[in-house]
This record gives sequence, structure tokens and C-alpha cells, in this order.
Amino acid sequence: MFEAKQLVFYYAVSPIHMGAGSAIGAIDSPIQREVHTQHPMFAGSGLKGALRHHFNRAWVGERDKRNAGLINRIFGPETSASDFAGALSLSDAQLVALPVRSLKGGFAYATSPLALARMQRLAGICAIEAKWEIPSVAANHAITSSDGLLTDGKLILEAFEFTASANDGAGKIATALAAQVFASDPASFFAGKLKTDLVILSDTDFAHFARHAMVVEAHVRINDESGTADDGGLFYVENLPPESILVGLAQASIERYKKEDRNTVPDRMDDAARILDIVFKGKDTLPGIGGKTLQIGGDASTGRGLVLVQPVAVTA
Repeated sequence: MFEAKQLVFYYAVSPIHMGAGSAIGAIDSPIQREVHTQHPMFAGSGLKGALRHHFNRAWVGERDKRNAGLINRIFGPETSASDFAGALSLSDAQLVALPVRSLKGGFAYATSPLALARMQRLAGICAIEAKWEIPSVAANHAITSSDGLLTDGKLILEAFEFTASANDGAGKIATALAAQVFASDPASFFAGKLKTDLVILSDTDFAHFARHAMVVEAHVRINDESGTADDGGLFYVENLPPESILVGLAQASIERYKKEDRNTVPDRMDDAARILDIVFKGKDTLPGIGGKTLQIGGDASTGRGLVLVQPVAVTA
């Protein structure tokens, strides 16, 4: 069904609230999570909606052309969905690394063998070289890409102490990951920090931080008439923290139309890779989103949801 595939990283620049609706518990508005891992995630439907919203603003002329414009041809028609399907598909974005407060270095990029193996699997689907070996890690232990975060062989994350050691294998993973996540700015501060401050925890220890190391903000609902807080108006919103890294797939097919309409489409895109090139690199005066910061999720008016979108070029 999809003839072209590309690996895409999503790097959180600000807190992100991709909401999962209401919940019973201390947090009134939780973020989206996978059922089986409880790792934070971005649903593909939400990502696709955010991209479409961006292109509606960035490619105004194409939006006005309706079904003859690139936006509808790539994402599908806004109405009469039975006319033809969109050519672009976005998978759910999976968690790769999470910022966790560290005694040294401010914070560490924490990951786990499970998170790395899932990223490696997606890379393989896209023919991206990811041949580094994923180490096994025991509970209450950590493997780091350098010894800069360690004190006497110990790594302190939040209130937890881990027996840790630097490892060349972790360094290779960190270097490869930094080159992909920050491909548009390889000399940036955060590219350098990811190379030196990647920490591989056991799947169990990482799952704890993935569940409990989120940004939780208290909000108060204001009464429009009195200008004061409403009774019972206090609620809590969960956000994915900035510096989080997720990864997913962007897939494309050739343009699809009903048989009788297919030959009437001018400049029909019969090369699926061209769809991905237009989305990420742009076309003529229409800008792409590769290496750009977009807004996804809710609470945009308070600066939430800024995400760096970085596609990865095929290397193998």
C-alpha cells in the first residue's frame, strides 16, 4: 500500500500536551500513552491533523484550490472523503529518550533497551543503518555514553541512585542518535549534550520515569463575571517535558483516485517518494517541514506543543 517510507524524529522544544481526554485520579487531563508500555506517545491522527493545519497556513494558495491543491491531494479531501484517499500516512510516534533531572549536568537523556530496540526496528523498515548493539542493563544500574554525569561510579537521577559506568557502545548509540535527531543543526548545544549525556536504564527503571517524570501543571478556571477563581475550578494538566525525543514513520503512496478520474489529474504524483519530498523539503515556493519547529497538541496559546520535526535520510 505504501511505496515510500521515512523515519521521522520529533524533539520537544516546549512542554507538549497531546491530550487523552479526562481521567479519574490526581491528573484531570493526562497525555496520550501506550497501553502496553505506558510510555508517552503522539497518536498518528493527531500528528497528521497538526501537519495539515500547518500546511493550511503555510500553503494558502494550495488550500484554496480545494481537491486540485496539494494539501487535499496529500492529506485527502476535507469533505466527500469517498472521492479519494490521502497519499500520506503518519504512524504513532514512540518514545526514544526522556529528560530526567540529574545531580550533575542538569539533566540526562534517559532511554532503555526496549525504547532503543523499537527505534532500531523502525529504522530498519526505512533502510536506515542502525547496526549498533543494544546492551542489556540490570535493575538499579545504568550505562552512560560518558562519565560526565557520574560521581564515584554513581548516577543520581531524581531521588534515585544507580550504579553506573561509561561504555563505548552507549557512546556509539548516542553519537548516531544525535546525528539523526539534530541533522539540521549538528553543531548545536543539544546535539553535543545528547552525545555525552545519554543514559541507558533497565526497562523497569525507565518505565518509572516515563510514568512519573512528566510536567504536571495546576490550572485555575476564572469566573468571567467576578474575575476570581471559580469554586472547584482547580484542575491539573499533564505535559510531556521539553527535550523529550520520539520517533515514528512517515509513509506515502502514489496519488489514489477513482478509476474514471485518474487520467484527468494534472501533474499527477505517481512517485510516492515525491510525496515525502514535498512534505519535508517543499516544492518551488512552498516550504517543507523538515528541520522546522511546528506546534502540535493543545494549549498553543500558552506556548505548549513546540516540536522540531526531523526526517532522516537513507544511509543504507
